[in-house]
Amino acid sequence: MQAIIDACKSGELKATPAVIISNNANSGAMERAKRESIPHFHLSGKTHPSPEQLDQAMLDTLLSHQVDIVILAGYMKKLGEQTLSHYAGAILNIHPALLPKFGGQGMYGIRVHEAVLAAGERETGVTIHLVTEEYDTGAIISQETVPVIQGDTPQSLQARVLNTEHAAFKRVLQKIGTGELTIPGYKSPSSY
Repeated sequence: MQAIIDACKSGELKATPAVIISNNANSGAMERAKRESIPHFHLSGKTHPSPEQLDQAMLDTLLSHQVDIVILAGYMKKLGEQTLSHYAGAILNIHPALLPKFGGQGMYGIRVHEAVLAAGERETGVTIHLVTEEYDTGAIISQETVPVIQGDTPQSLQARVLNTEHAAFKRVLQKIGTGELTIPGYKSPSSY
């Protein structure tokens, strides 16, 4: 998230972070959003006990902040049906492996890198994909590889993949912004 915010601030990305939503009131994302003066909201089962209410609150927040593309940069909960429907084809997630390998429920963070090493893979990477109702199954937008180096630990591999994630997400967003890459649910401002 911070890499995207920094790229927007520097002009590297011609975009404006409209709103940050976190399911954890004390997350680093909330602190960063506050520091960057970006509107930010804690929306979770604690604030909205009913999944339907939470979904509606999330959709209302995105719409009221005129969000064009939803980026899941650290958000790890499933999105609700209304939000998925309204933003179909315009919700992007980044996964720290080359999907379809090492994806799905429970495959996040260090667990992914542990599984890659346990499988004896020679390369891993980063996948940017559209978000659907099932974890890590949406259309793949971009993939970049990262070599697995002999002697890698889950932590060393995670650090190299994370560096690639930051750069990869910025590249994909730049290409979407210039029209070089299209995603089905996004209309560039010039197409209005």
